[in-house]
Amino acid sequence: MTFTAPNAKPISIHAIESNLDPLKVANGVYITIHGHYYQPPRENPYLDTIERQPSAYPFHDWNERIHHECYRPNAFARILNERGEVVGIVNNFEYLSFNIGPTLMSWLQMYDIEVYQRIIEADQKSCQRLNGHGNAIAQVYNHIILPLANQRDKTTQIRWGKADFKKRFGRDPEGMWLAETAVDYATIETLINEGIKFTILAPSQAQRCRPFPTELDPEPEWLAVGGSQIDPTRPYRCFIKDGRYIDIFFYDGPISRDMGFNDVLSHCDHLVGRVSQAIKGDHRPSQLISAATDGETFGHHKAGTEKCLAYAFTHDFPQRGWTVTNYAHYLSICPPTWEVELKPVTAWSCSHGVDRWQDDCGCGGGGTWHQKWRKPLRNALNWLRDQLSEVTEEYGKQLFKDPWLARDEYIEVILERSPQTIAPFLDRHQNYPLSDAEKIDALRLLEMQRHTLLMYTSCGWFFDELSRPEGTQILRYAARALELAGDIAGIHLESDFVRHLKLSLSNVDIFGHGAEVYRQLVISAQISFKQVAAHYAISSVFSTHQPQQRVYCYNAQQLDYQKQQIGSLTLAVGQVCLTSEMTLESHHYVFSVLHMGGWDFHCCIQPFNGRRGYTQIKEKLFASLKQASVAKMIIEMSQLFGYQSFDLQHLFAEERHRIMQQVTDHTKKRLDQLYTQVYRDNYGILVAFFRDELPVPQELQVAAEIAISYRCLETIAALEQVTDDPQTMVTHLVELSAIAAEANHLRCNLRIPEAKKTLERLVLQLLWNVLHDEDPTYLEVRIQLISQMIAVGNELHLGASLAQAQELYYNRLLDEIIPYCVGEKATQNNYSSCRWTPSQMLPLLGLGQTLDIDVSSWL
Repeated sequence: MTFTAPNAKPISIHAIESNLDPLKVANGVYITIHGHYYQPPRENPYLDTIERQPSAYPFHDWNERIHHECYRPNAFARILNERGEVVGIVNNFEYLSFNIGPTLMSWLQMYDIEVYQRIIEADQKSCQRLNGHGNAIAQVYNHIILPLANQRDKTTQIRWGKADFKKRFGRDPEGMWLAETAVDYATIETLINEGIKFTILAPSQAQRCRPFPTELDPEPEWLAVGGSQIDPTRPYRCFIKDGRYIDIFFYDGPISRDMGFNDVLSHCDHLVGRVSQAIKGDHRPSQLISAATDGETFGHHKAGTEKCLAYAFTHDFPQRGWTVTNYAHYLSICPPTWEVELKPVTAWSCSHGVDRWQDDCGCGGGGTWHQKWRKPLRNALNWLRDQLSEVTEEYGKQLFKDPWLARDEYIEVILERSPQTIAPFLDRHQNYPLSDAEKIDALRLLEMQRHTLLMYTSCGWFFDELSRPEGTQILRYAARALELAGDIAGIHLESDFVRHLKLSLSNVDIFGHGAEVYRQLVISAQISFKQVAAHYAISSVFSTHQPQQRVYCYNAQQLDYQKQQIGSLTLAVGQVCLTSEMTLESHHYVFSVLHMGGWDFHCCIQPFNGRRGYTQIKEKLFASLKQASVAKMIIEMSQLFGYQSFDLQHLFAEERHRIMQQVTDHTKKRLDQLYTQVYRDNYGILVAFFRDELPVPQELQVAAEIAISYRCLETIAALEQVTDDPQTMVTHLVELSAIAAEANHLRCNLRIPEAKKTLERLVLQLLWNVLHDEDPTYLEVRIQLISQMIAVGNELHLGASLAQAQELYYNRLLDEIIPYCVGEKATQNNYSSCRWTPSQMLPLLGLGQTLDIDVSSWL
């Protein structure tokens, strides 16, 4: 979807003419669009990282895919002119009301710090614009359905959500998003207890409302609004029995649905028209038109719609006199004058209360599959939670002054796992000075509780089958919690838990029930310290490990390492000490790994039993290697280490795929050369087929595509090596242009995503040099190189993205090029602040045209 800026519109008749500042006094029409940004936790519970998800191809995983379709585009939302050129880049988070799930924010911080910082800065700017009230609100930590949680879990989820928010945004949250907007009065009371001022609900969740009592009307009549008839243009106050309260905003249901399921966001005119229909013409001083939907709607579910929001926020809404605000700001200038009572237990995505997360209610299906597994699954997890609570009570009280308070404050450690955080945390909560072993048990206990909370993540019940990735994920959290309980208390709860899972009937024949899902998809994914050591050992054959190295969430200290190669055999022997970042548990292993060439590995692991024994193992293995016999080597390794062994399939997926790629590189290179020879030998015949418009034999076409792709990749790799030599770069670019002409002539489909990434990286690198290099000597040459690279990428049909290059150039355009070189300051002969001379400005602005930036007014 593309979005171009329409012509400016006259201010709507609904805008209220007044000299009052609408940011300080409630006056006129206010607009709030709330995005609920969230992804289920996808991290492997043993590695604390997301493994490759093939269904997200060409991206590594679904977080990454949605990031590039939604989160980054909203942080850098384009406004385009009719020619498709960028006339503005807007950070939509400066104008959207939003919550971002803590687990998603944690991932964003690691994956794309630039977007993460844009989100933080957007909240700060909205605070400045809206009298100290930021756009961001908190969320219950890992998206559990609070009405189905016990009181202790309700409290922890809210406290973790608040603490995570404050750590990131630097302020206390005023509002909090409830997972699935699921609410009951016990949840409301807990929010009030924890200092939350407001929340956002669906209009269908209100039961009745009335104006506040006054002297003239001390007993105003209650209005029944149970059928979603509540007026969403004002805030409401919800009281609990002791007289305390929380304020509630009900979003406009029809507008929100149209955003998610109709074409309201396809054009700004549609959005403005739809909002206009909701404005009430009853001359009230102010009214709030608010919509709420999944934030992923803006770009992921509906591609390109972030552009519509950007233009509406910065042009169309202000032109009509509508004030873009957030809930906290509106509440500060227009506190409630009505109160509301809620239905007993409700959520926004289930018409049966919260049965979607505990019963066979039909929500989430639509096909022939049942959800009879939901209630037994929740019962099984509730049973496990209660068993683990007993472990916490018995063992936690030995270690902590108050184990449940320690759990509530454990979020400090989750947010920053470092000795500087862990040590003072334990000092503050321990009953007495803990030994190293007791510190490990203390952290195990808290990790057990963290995984207990994670196993209630709502996504596990949302769809119609237990064996989906979401259901499997929450069972993996349960399995990790069970394992930690065994480490702490020596108890075995797994068999009883699995018996409970047998009552969860799967729709998939190969599983039958939850116990089989657990056996096939959960147990098989469990990871031991020995497997981490095997991963380290096998990968060491292809990589040079540092003395101190992080392996996922383990710190690996290499204490000794030796590698020898004889013929096709490679033997590595070493010692490694692995320490878990999560629990500080540590193990010292000896390993040996034999690579027999290709895919064949034989790896053995055992605990370190002293230097003398280790030295003997090394001497025997390297002596045996000299005989160059695979059979003798494996026998020797088995006698020294035992008969348990690991091979390539035991590596974690990322490293396994990398090594698979490496061991096939030689074969691929030989095949590339073979196909290149076939292509050269038959080039004349191939051209003849095209000349006479005959069907080309598949074998020749495939040979041509592989040969040309190989040539293209080699040339781009060579180009990347000579970025400091402009003349040689030009030579390679000319060669790439010739390759593109050849490929297009022979109608070759070049499948070379590596070339796309390399070209994007080179364009960004050269552009950075152009915009930041103090020496402008090679300015024009570099600009020409960038233009040639972009042209070659188009000729090769690589689909290279200019997004980051546009963002870099546009920010520099606003910050330096325009103010100091072509703007008002430049006309005052203030060129001292501009590193470019007037004669250099023309090619610099021409580069903007190449990048599809509208620079026409300065040209």
